[in-house]
Amino acid sequence: MGVGEGGGEMAAAAISLDGVRDKNVMQLKKLNTALFPVRYNDKYYADALASGDFTKLAYFSDICVGSIACRLEKKEGGAICVYIMTLGVLAPYRGLGVGTKLLNHVLDLSHQQNIWDIYLHVQTNNDDAIAFYKKFGFEITDTIRNYYMNIRPPDCFVLSKVVAQPHAKK
Repeated sequence: MGVGEGGGEMAAAAISLDGVRDKNVMQLKKLNTALFPVRYNDKYYADALASGDFTKLAYFSDICVGSIACRLEKKEGGAICVYIMTLGVLAPYRGLGVGTKLLNHVLDLSHQQNIWDIYLHVQTNNDDAIAFYKKFGFEITDTIRNYYMNIRPPDCFVLSKVVAQPHAKK
């Protein structure tokens, strides 16, 4: 094995995911405080808990370093879509595949549950997040002016992805 080979595999092996429950929801609250410039209300945490497996904590060598929190929403016509409320990884652990593992978990779970639409909001100046989501096939589908109250810039992009649907049998 050459220099630098296998490092990604070792890092990936050190990453594990765990569900968010009443007993560990404080981990999610602490991560959000460290990661995001906004404070989340009780409804956010209730939605995260209600989403079941769509909300996960990520551990790197048993240290809680990231999370994804989703809300399941009903669209017109009754179809379910996934709204990614937050996805974040502590700065020292970025680039190790933690965010990728979290997002792939939600993409795979959506596919398994026949949920085809996934979307999220990203602050317009968050180039790293936009580039990250674009790698997974998300596209900017809208801009919302003055979405955020107390942070600059206050505008956000809506990023959306349609998960590949199975082909109908002819």
